[in-house]
Amino acid sequence: MASDTNLLIVGVRFSKVGKIYHYDATHLGTVEVGDRVVVETTRGWQIGEVAQIVAPPAHPPEGGWKPINRLATPRDLLLRQLWQAKEQQAVYLCTQKVTELGLSGVKVIGAEYSLDGTHLAILYSSDTEEKQDLKAFRQAVQKLFPTVQIEYRLLGPRDVAKYMGGMGACGLETRCCSKFLTEFNSISIRMAKEQDISLTPAEITGMCGRLRCCLIYEYEQYCEACRDLPKRNKRVLTPAGEGKVVDLNILIGKVRVEIPEVGVREFSKEEIKPANGGTPSAKPPADKSKG
Repeated sequence: MASDTNLLIVGVRFSKVGKIYHYDATHLGTVEVGDRVVVETTRGWQIGEVAQIVAPPAHPPEGGWKPINRLATPRDLLLRQLWQAKEQQAVYLCTQKVTELGLSGVKVIGAEYSLDGTHLAILYSSDTEEKQDLKAFRQAVQKLFPTVQIEYRLLGPRDVAKYMGGMGACGLETRCCSKFLTEFNSISIRMAKEQDISLTPAEITGMCGRLRCCLIYEYEQYCEACRDLPKRNKRVLTPAGEGKVVDLNILIGKVRVEIPEVGVREFSKEEIKPANGGTPSAKPPADKSKG
């Protein structure tokens, strides 16, 4: 067995923007990012793509890293294409069964075969949060594929949007979740409020019907920037007199103040002081543990 310093650990991804799983590629000798490899997973044999070469962590996982079986051969890649064609057929047949059984709200999103064809995952979504009885559906599908081990995977709205792909609600050609997000963060309405984003549903809702993932992208920067800024409607002292804060330009540290007989003027945060003395009361950063 190779020493820890000689181990070649690689990160493998099984879908374009999927999670990365680490495997031992030491016995392969040389592996490069972008290489296609064959590995054994809990869902059968799969072809993945090497996404990164990593330094072995100080403490390996219990039982060590699973080894990569081999670099994918032209035959492996051709076989994967054949199974992809069968996946489309599986989606069509399963969708027919959903219709025949009158399972309203259930939609078959996709199907995924293992490389050896022994394992089939049926990906579906449901319009209701209530648990639906899919016993009849599972029995019907098992009759369609009697020699295959079938797994049923319920996808949430965000996962469906990621899987289906397409244009983002903002007009971006490819949705963030389909382009580069490997995990979903917890998003709250408070993130939009802290950034002064309009709370109009069309402005903060993604194609999945949930709050947009991008609300978190600049959230920490806004929280940090507003620490030294007063809240709206607070009374402050400015070089032009005392007035009331009516607006904030958080990222550049500017404060708009309405001053009697002067009107609305803009000042930097260094130019203002609270009218009652002390330091301007800043918005507290949101508690990110609350989603």
